[in-house]
Amino acid sequence: MACGASRVHYLEGFCCPVGGLAAGKPRVLCHEEKVFLSTGREFVYVYDLEGGLLTAVYQFPDQVWHLQLLAPRSALYVLCARRGIYCLSLDPPSRRSWSQASEDREDGDLPYPVICVDPDACVLPDAALCAFTVLDDVLVTLRQGPTQWKMQLFERPCLGEEPQPGGQLGEVELSTCTPPAGIPEKPEVPHFLPVLCCMSPPGSQAPRSRPQGCGYFTLEEVLFGLLFGADATLLQSPVILCGLPDGQLCCVVLKALVTSRSAPGDPKALVKILHHLEEPVVFIGAVRTELRAQEAAEGEVLPDEDVYSNCLVALGHHGRTLAIKASWNESGNVVPELREYCLPGPVLCAVCGGDGHMYHSTPSDLCMVDLTQGSTPWGPEKPDGTLGSLPSVLYPASLSICSVVTLCVSPQTPAGGTELLALSAKGRLMTCSLDLKSEVPGSARMTVANAGQKIKELLLDIGDVSERVSFLKKAVDQRNKALTSLNEAMNVSCALLSSREGTRPISCTTTITWSRLELRDTLLATCLLENGSGFTLDQGWTLCIQVLTSSSALNLDAAGSAITYTIPVDRLSSGSRREVTLPLGPNESGVLDLPVTVSCSLFYSLRDPVDTFLETCQALGSEPASSASLRAKYLPPSTASIRVSAELLRSALEDGHSGSPLCSATLQWLLAENAAVDIVRAQELSSIQGVAPDGTDIHLIVREVAVTDLSPAGPIQAVEIQVESSSLADICRAHHAIIKRMKTMVTEHAAHGSSPPDLRMQYLHQIHANHEALLREVQTLRDRLCTGDEENSCAAAQRLLQVYKQLRNPSLVLL
Repeated sequence: MACGASRVHYLEGFCCPVGGLAAGKPRVLCHEEKVFLSTGREFVYVYDLEGGLLTAVYQFPDQVWHLQLLAPRSALYVLCARRGIYCLSLDPPSRRSWSQASEDREDGDLPYPVICVDPDACVLPDAALCAFTVLDDVLVTLRQGPTQWKMQLFERPCLGEEPQPGGQLGEVELSTCTPPAGIPEKPEVPHFLPVLCCMSPPGSQAPRSRPQGCGYFTLEEVLFGLLFGADATLLQSPVILCGLPDGQLCCVVLKALVTSRSAPGDPKALVKILHHLEEPVVFIGAVRTELRAQEAAEGEVLPDEDVYSNCLVALGHHGRTLAIKASWNESGNVVPELREYCLPGPVLCAVCGGDGHMYHSTPSDLCMVDLTQGSTPWGPEKPDGTLGSLPSVLYPASLSICSVVTLCVSPQTPAGGTELLALSAKGRLMTCSLDLKSEVPGSARMTVANAGQKIKELLLDIGDVSERVSFLKKAVDQRNKALTSLNEAMNVSCALLSSREGTRPISCTTTITWSRLELRDTLLATCLLENGSGFTLDQGWTLCIQVLTSSSALNLDAAGSAITYTIPVDRLSSGSRREVTLPLGPNESGVLDLPVTVSCSLFYSLRDPVDTFLETCQALGSEPASSASLRAKYLPPSTASIRVSAELLRSALEDGHSGSPLCSATLQWLLAENAAVDIVRAQELSSIQGVAPDGTDIHLIVREVAVTDLSPAGPIQAVEIQVESSSLADICRAHHAIIKRMKTMVTEHAAHGSSPPDLRMQYLHQIHANHEALLREVQTLRDRLCTGDEENSCAAAQRLLQVYKQLRNPSLVLL
């Protein structure tokens, strides 16, 4: 769909990482002639539109996640990651502060000051804050706790004031959340931040100086009452809307939150869930989609202070869009009309403009959506026989601008059009002027001035197209490189599989020698990797050398001392060799553990090339996804479990975990050396979600179960430990680690002379026979994978996965 004429003018360029700016963290705001901008790093830039230059740069101690202006107070509030909320004055920095901030810098001659923000400017320190919104007299924050989101209300702190612990007015807990990964002292940066937005009824004392769209909207009274209820309407209270990363859209009446501190009640009564988008909420706003009956009759629009939004909109990361407005039903009653749309995604950012338009950005385009289609003049007094409905389908209009990561509507909006301030992923600040009512006259004569302007516009369009072509060319080059790497890996694998008997094209030989190092004799193992094939072992290949000592060397399944060395091969061409020398002993005490087994294996990781290929093969406008995210999105998680006698666990854990429930005590024991064990102990959790070294999510669940059919005396009380993940490899690693710890515990407990209960031996023999049959089937299927054709190999692989899942979920119990 085509849209009105648009002109793009580049203002300034900012530093950005090699891959470009990521969406979600950058912000751009405009007040009069000043633009306040953050790129997601630790800097906030101040740009003068009139002068066309940067006037100041503020440096914070960590990444900047959110900006909000409070123009009547001449204050800029800044959310700094893992620090809290800072307050800056909008007044120009003095020459004194300029020189103090720049005296230690080599770039002191810059035309703008670089000001290190003083720690005293932090008016609300809190490392767990993820979002905030500020009104005239209050500050609303959203912090991420170990298991739940918490909304808090404070008296608005001012610049220069000390943080006051007693300034909190109220709080309420929202839905549960996933605990942040990383260590508790410094959690990892969340991929999606929550979104806060304030909605007010027409009669409330709303700040008039705040422009519509800066996280603050005034809704028509009818829609406000339908959405938030009679209490919010009678109280004339603003309502805080909260969009969460799990897709929930909920609301809290502000005045009810204030009174909740003096008269606490049911927290669930304060929070109302409006909708669930089932994907991360990235934007909440409101627009006006139609003229009121009075405006339509008089043919003119009422003054701005009397025009309110009549449609609430919310966007999800993948493009799912929600629109709600008031409408008449067939019975003549006023009801909320709710529609869901599907827009191109992933949505990087969005903003609501005038005349019922909404603008949203994707990696490939900036689009405009018209929500006024199908709307008719609407009067709240009585129905006019028509249903003023939302459009059934939205048609995004392309503005031919790609990879915009943050947007705002400029206050310098021309009549009949809109001007947007945008920041691209490459760090370019630009204005986009849209003439929504433009018409090109057929007989217009081209003047010299018009020709010059036309040439400038064409050059800007060419530059934008060139940027998109460069992006696509880079993606194609990355895909070709990934395919080449995968092809080489497949050729090497086929060469190894086809030469099972005889000389292998790639071999690793180990020799043991004595050498004198640091005045003592040392036993050394030298592993020589030889590439006799016609292919190159490129990036992604790793030589793994495992050294098993003492009893482990004779029994590979026994628990003992084992060391694994991983050496990246990193381009071993045909005919080349790579030599690695490792010490085998003696140890620091002078003891040499013998026997020693040295085993070598060649490992290839599909993650560098497969992830790159999948990312570059996504269609334009779709979300780049890694192989792990695709598995997590489209495939059910794999599971593995182990059951242990509850009596055995109680006996083994009675010393260190006697005060906790059995399931929580078991989880604490499994996570004894993990930083998250303190949270598990404090909240008596029985399940936790962690992250594997490759970034894949792993869910650990402990629950009590009753095992029947195993003992003639009746059900055996047991504890089931279940592992869930989208990665089968991570499932196997975690399952093996749990079984290894359980075997140690069972062995130690058996030494104390405890005896298991009576068991049905016939039932155990049957289970054992079933497992033996499954193991034989595994061997048959693995042989078929190496020798069968493509169709049979695919079926064998599917069956092999099913068998592995059966083996990972046995019916036996450790007693």
